[in-house]
Amino acid sequence: QVQLVESGGGLVQAGGSLRLSCAASGSILSITARAWYRQAPGKQRELVAAVTSGGSTDYADSVKGRFTISRDNAKNTVHLQMTSLKPEDTAVYYCNAGYYSSGSYYPLDYWGQGTQVTVSS
Repeated sequence: QVQLVESGGGLVQAGGSLRLSCAASGSILSITARAWYRQAPGKQRELVAAVTSGGSTDYADSVKGRFTISRDNAKNTVHLQMTSLKPEDTAVYYCNAGYYSSGSYYPLDYWGQGTQVTVSS
C-alpha cells in the first residue's frame, strides 16, 4: 500500500501562484512515477502533469509553460509549482502514484485526499 498526502491548495487571484506538495509513504519502492490530476465541478478528472523517477516530465497542453512538476526522491515528495493561474485552473487537485508504459502515464489506484485550488478573476 502507498499513502499520499497533499498540501498547499488555497484561494488565489488570477495571475498568482501556488505550490502543491504530495508526500508518499508505505510501499513506495514499487512506485516509478508520480502525477497530479485535477477535477473541476461537472468535469472528468484529468491528468495535469507527471514525472518519472528519473525526472522526465509531461504536461497537459493547458498548463504547459505555467506549471512545473518536480520530485524530491530523498523525501518521497512531489511538488506542483503553479504560476500565472487562471480561473479555469480551479479544481480539486489529486496526487497519484503510477507508472509509465510506451511513453504514457498510467495511474495506479493510489490517490491523495485532494486539495482545493480556487482562482478568482
